[in-house]
Amino acid sequence: MSHPDHEDDRPEDEPGDNQAGGGPQGGQPQDPFAALLGQLGLNVPGGGPIDLAALMNQLGAMAQQAGAGTGGGIGFQAPGQGGASPGDEWAWLKDQVRKMSASLGPDPTPTQAQRAQVTDSARLAEMWLDEACEFPPVRNPAAVWSRAEWIEATFASWRPLADPVVTALAEALGKAPGMHSEPGEDDPLAMITNMLAPMMRDAARRMYAQQFAQALATLSKSVVSASDVGVQLAEPRIAILASNIEGQFGDLDVPQEDVLLYLTLREAARQRLFQSVAWLGPQLQALVEHYARETRIDLSAIENALDLSDLTQLDPAKLQQIGEQVQGKLFDPDPTPEQAEVLDRLQTLLALVEGWVDHVVQRVAGRWMPAEPALFEAFRRRRGVGGPSEEVFKELVGLELKPRRIRDAANLWAAVENARGQAERDGLWAHPDMLPTAAGLDDPMGFASPQGDEDVEPDEWDRGLQQLLREEGRED
Repeated sequence: MSHPDHEDDRPEDEPGDNQAGGGPQGGQPQDPFAALLGQLGLNVPGGGPIDLAALMNQLGAMAQQAGAGTGGGIGFQAPGQGGASPGDEWAWLKDQVRKMSASLGPDPTPTQAQRAQVTDSARLAEMWLDEACEFPPVRNPAAVWSRAEWIEATFASWRPLADPVVTALAEALGKAPGMHSEPGEDDPLAMITNMLAPMMRDAARRMYAQQFAQALATLSKSVVSASDVGVQLAEPRIAILASNIEGQFGDLDVPQEDVLLYLTLREAARQRLFQSVAWLGPQLQALVEHYARETRIDLSAIENALDLSDLTQLDPAKLQQIGEQVQGKLFDPDPTPEQAEVLDRLQTLLALVEGWVDHVVQRVAGRWMPAEPALFEAFRRRRGVGGPSEEVFKELVGLELKPRRIRDAANLWAAVENARGQAERDGLWAHPDMLPTAAGLDDPMGFASPQGDEDVEPDEWDRGLQQLLREEGRED
């Protein structure tokens, strides 16, 4: 054996230390397939045929050790719990969200006095709203939630947003350098990379789990009611997070009971709308999920945090660290054309909901609450700096919900009520096709006029007919 001081003197055809792990032997150059197997710690005998069955068994054992789930579902299992059912995986992730939320500060159980205050506020708010809208009171009793209770009540609504993102992440990792093979390639590297797909999916799950849990935990600290994010996350109910009110509105020079009453009034109005307009909550959720299905991953952010040519880094601790590094950088900042269309529809519908709430609440609070202008201004400022919905949807699916056109929507609802009456104003919620489009927000007075509903944007069939008439020269 050569002396360590004379490694350069060793003959080229003498086996070296790089034999282990499938390295080059007998001076032969190391091919990409052997390099990949060596990085994975798989032992391949030199010069002999490759036993793909044995390699598959080794890969399966590695995937099991890494905790790769095989039963479908989102797969956010705890480290070392491979093969967990989807239900167990989600229970584990929900527990992580609760732990992160608890780390942000005290989360006291609501007191009996707080429950009584919210119950009284809800009773008064419902009485006021009976005169200001056509929708009946919320059937479920009012509640006070801790942050942990908010997580429990709303967690299931966030779950459908995660599946498309994990799929997109797994596909992005599969296209990383050294991990991509064209379909139909009849070579061992393509076979191995296909075998590695479950490990890539597990890596995607773990990277996204950190971002998912942190986003919901942070949101639990800022929301003040069940529907504060603008979409329906639980069954219709007036629910207030009393422990968060001080942090969000503690700087107001307004009595605490007035702040609570105003928050309860807004929550009651929005929950009446969700309860009475059966299609509204599912439609908002479907639009967000549609956007999530079109999500594109910014692979450069992952490549900067992880050397994807060295798959030995894909251990749970490293993936958690990478998840922290790519938080806020995971999604392609340029939406697809389909996402842009979905975003426009979502922005318009959210503006109509919040504009309706602003209008109805101003009608009653402006009459009975002297502090209404200060309270409304506080809400307007909160929306302007990016309310709770904007930040969480950006973190979870890359969706930037700006509070645009809410003032236009409030003006539109006021104009409709003035021109047609309260009953017709609320009757527009009977079907999504009856609601104003973005064009209606551009011209509230025109939409509000008795003939305004005749000027709604034509549907696809009408547009096709108009095109046919234009081609035949018969359009008026």
